Amino acid sequence: MAETQQDQPPPRLPDDAALQQFLLHLGSALTATGEAVNEVQDHLQAVAVAYGASRARFVVLPTFLVVALDPTQPATLEPTPQLGGVLRLDQTSALFGILKRATKAEIDPTEGSREVLGVMAQSSPYRTVFLLVGHMILTMGICLILQPTWSDVALAAAFGLLVGVLSRFGARWTPAQTLLPVAAAFIVSALTFLFANQGWAFANLRTMVPPLVTFLPGAALTMAVIELSAAQMVSGASRLVSGALQLVLLAFGIVTAAEAFGLPSAEILVNSPQNLIGWWAPWLGVVVFGIGVAIFYAAPLGALPGLFLVLLVAFLGQQLGSALLGGYIGGFIGALAMTVVARLVERTRFGPPALVSFLPGFWLLVPGAIGLIGLTEYIASGTELAVQNFLGTLGAMVAIAVGVLCGYLLVDAVRPLYRHAVRPALELLPFELLPPETTKSNRDAGGSRDDA
Repeated sequence: MAETQQDQPPPRLPDDAALQQFLLHLGSALTATGEAVNEVQDHLQAVAVAYGASRARFVVLPTFLVVALDPTQPATLEPTPQLGGVLRLDQTSALFGILKRATKAEIDPTEGSREVLGVMAQSSPYRTVFLLVGHMILTMGICLILQPTWSDVALAAAFGLLVGVLSRFGARWTPAQTLLPVAAAFIVSALTFLFANQGWAFANLRTMVPPLVTFLPGAALTMAVIELSAAQMVSGASRLVSGALQLVLLAFGIVTAAEAFGLPSAEILVNSPQNLIGWWAPWLGVVVFGIGVAIFYAAPLGALPGLFLVLLVAFLGQQLGSALLGGYIGGFIGALAMTVVARLVERTRFGPPALVSFLPGFWLLVPGAIGLIGLTEYIASGTELAVQNFLGTLGAMVAIAVGVLCGYLLVDAVRPLYRHAVRPALELLPFELLPPETTKSNRDAGGSRDDA
């Protein structure tokens, strides 16, 4: 606890210092989950109001945040951990559990800081071997969605296991995290091109893309669009550049592999989607992908129903939109549907945080896979097709990002209807589906996040 200064009221300084430290730790951890900075600011403002600091001020950026409990008091800065990726789903769920209690002032600030730091320091509940199997299953799920042959699935599983080993190595050695996308893309692409050129295995984009899906910056690019729409220009622009760099690193790995081992013919690498296993393969792929995500990213057991529901809704929306209006609209509808469902599930009594259930949906929609395929076609076919594929990549990413943004806006627009009509109706059910209301003292102080 900080020492009392002579020019400060002794009774208030320890409480203020503990609250400010709690807000710093909580805000830093929430930013590390990948949440948009404008949403983090709203969360912190709700917590500050619950503890009586309604004049608190916040500046949140992807790499640090600044907190002042009052415009007349000193501000303090806290860096955000840069972990080379999003937190595990169990960590995200635990942090939002702390946030939910904090918006109702149900946790002591000092204890809250201790809990946040404990969550950030948690190791995975699964052994390394189990995590590698999880990444292999995740890769198989994506491959099934691309409607492969059984040999494709087997080779993609092997690649997924290999990339899982690289990911675990990168998690233990922080300097390697920046180069991990390049290394993974080079190794997987080199093996794919080598096998295809030598005829050792049936290797194509259906085996090359799935192991690299978790490196695609779909979440970063989408959050960038959300932040830019909320006038968070510094944060949105920095995320946009970071996501673009991630794509460039993946592309560089593929290009260098093509230069080193030679690119197979376009007929081998790129072919039209077909039901090569059966009509049920993509739907099975969604379930298999969800199982892999739950293992590799350690999803809490209570979050699994919400996670699978959001994944199925995202895929169903994408399929319906693509069949009726085309691929870009399919991505938009899938992203819109999964965002709305994720935020509605979050409001149930046992629902996981929206980030836990819809961040994996970005990988399911594969916003950057078109870019990887387009790069390969560019090497094989020339500049004109390269321009078309580049525009197609931008269109797919923009469609998904706009879908998520519209989902956010739609949920915000219907909040009054939910509060005054839907929630009272759900409270009449014979079982408890909704979380309890906030206490009267908290409502008088400004309300919690749920009542915002």
